[in-house]
Amino acid sequence: MMGSMKTIRRLLPILVLLVLAAAALSFDLANRGAAWRWFWSLTGEEEPFAQVRGMVEYAGNFIRPQPRTAALTAINHTDVPPYGINTFLQQEVEIAKRERTLAMIAEAGFSMIRQQFPWEDIEIHARGDFSDRRNDLNGDGVIDERDAVSAWDKYDNIVALAEQYGITIQARLDNPPAWTHADPAIGSFAPPDDLQDYINFAVAVAERYRGRIRYYQIWNEPNIYPEWGEQPVSPEGYTEMLCRTYAALKAVDPAIVVISGPLSPTVSLTDRNLSDFIFLERMYVAGAGACFDVMSAQGYGFFSGPTDRRMRPMTLNFARHLYIRDIMVAHGDAAKPIWISEAAWNPQPEDPSIVTSQYGNFGIVTEEQAGRYMPLGYQRAQEEWPWIGNISYWFFKRAADYERNQAFYYFRMVEPDFTPLPVYDAMKQYITTQQPVLFPGVHQAEDWAIERPQDAELHTIPAASFGQALTTPSVAFRAQGSDLIVRWRSENGSQMAVNWAALDAAGELVGLPIVAALVPSTPGAWNETHLRLPAYGRYLINLDFAVDDNVFEGDLDWVLVADRSYENTFPMLAAVVIGVGFALVVLLGALRERLR
Repeated sequence: MMGSMKTIRRLLPILVLLVLAAAALSFDLANRGAAWRWFWSLTGEEEPFAQVRGMVEYAGNFIRPQPRTAALTAINHTDVPPYGINTFLQQEVEIAKRERTLAMIAEAGFSMIRQQFPWEDIEIHARGDFSDRRNDLNGDGVIDERDAVSAWDKYDNIVALAEQYGITIQARLDNPPAWTHADPAIGSFAPPDDLQDYINFAVAVAERYRGRIRYYQIWNEPNIYPEWGEQPVSPEGYTEMLCRTYAALKAVDPAIVVISGPLSPTVSLTDRNLSDFIFLERMYVAGAGACFDVMSAQGYGFFSGPTDRRMRPMTLNFARHLYIRDIMVAHGDAAKPIWISEAAWNPQPEDPSIVTSQYGNFGIVTEEQAGRYMPLGYQRAQEEWPWIGNISYWFFKRAADYERNQAFYYFRMVEPDFTPLPVYDAMKQYITTQQPVLFPGVHQAEDWAIERPQDAELHTIPAASFGQALTTPSVAFRAQGSDLIVRWRSENGSQMAVNWAALDAAGELVGLPIVAALVPSTPGAWNETHLRLPAYGRYLINLDFAVDDNVFEGDLDWVLVADRSYENTFPMLAAVVIGVGFALVVLLGALRERLR
């Protein structure tokens, strides 16, 4: 008994310290202190209990294999800015509302719309029939040929308005018409009985808008119900659709960029809802790797914020696409980007009597959180995931509010009457005030964040990464890192002048710029020149091809930005670890002697 009391007395200080530490942590989390901010940065959780649980789950990252992302791989199709948004302009009957929608989208800084071109709304009544005879336009009480209008008219107007506001269209091709199914029981979303009908439709759209629409997405969420109809989903069937449509679109215009249908994030293993990872793996086995230019995924945050770093295949969060990237890398597709077709958080009312369909299925946040999370999501993608290209917010607005009982309705950025919600104002503030920055990764010379003169042009150069390089007298960009590698060449042996200056947190210049001259090893040959910047930070960098005061043109393939600041901190970290280890040995030795 006496021995037990002595042990308790000896352990009491430790127990007191643990209680005090727990109390201090609880106080910090309750008041959003330093620990709260750290937990938030790793778990994306805001509630203290959820943060503690999240930290336990985050620790699992260190005992399971993490996705392989090949982060320093050159990525194609990086000339498109990341700011996209989903639209349903075909639902707006009034042209003025379509225009107002695009005006607000452009004003907020979005540069691409993912616009549905529903097959059922264009080739409505029969194969090859592009007339719309669904409405009694002349008011005679009979719907016949006298009421026919071109089904293309609406979409011609959408394309023209997008051009007017300088917005690029990503055309989503899906939703087959009823005549494509002999048996209606297969479901209205099922692929057509004859796949060639879909291919012909895609070709008709591409031919009509050749040179005006470059980006086409083939179907939507083929791995879940009901997007593949009243039948089991089929990675092999979808791959056939993708590959045949890819070949047909490239025949119309080789410059067309084909985007795979986005896979819905799901952990289900049924024949109606199949895990996006398993579905994609089977697509690759079926040969899909040769049939798309851009991989598509979804980017919903669900039940946590954009900073959630818990990587578990059975967890749905904003970073789930890292596993999609891992599968791409494993199949030799690391050079292709991932575009996020739909991204958002769902501020639905916490009232099941209002939201009667799919209540809580997408997570529930406040309007304030939805507005705060989305800019952080875009920023994280730019800072950490160089393979992520365009991210399309889900969605701008619906034409009316009759879907208020459905959870998906509350993803809207603007009310049907054009009243903006907090997420619209937050994204507008973010996009219109942002300074584009190249974060660690390989960035093609035509990257959206690299400034270049108007006369700079992409030329076909077989030795370049993707067969093209930028011919230009100069480029300028902001970069955040400690090292820079530039792949460049000059035909006439001209040097490349590099001018860099440090930037502060507000993007203002700090100190005087530093100038260096890079001399090509062999005129006409490609050079990969490594520049070590003074320290890890943000810099404004100018690259100019020049000899003395004469400016020439040169070819720029890519710029690699790297963070090697860890090389400077490793010796210090090693010393700290050794010191702490030594102190623990001494402490444990003293404790052992005392217990004796």
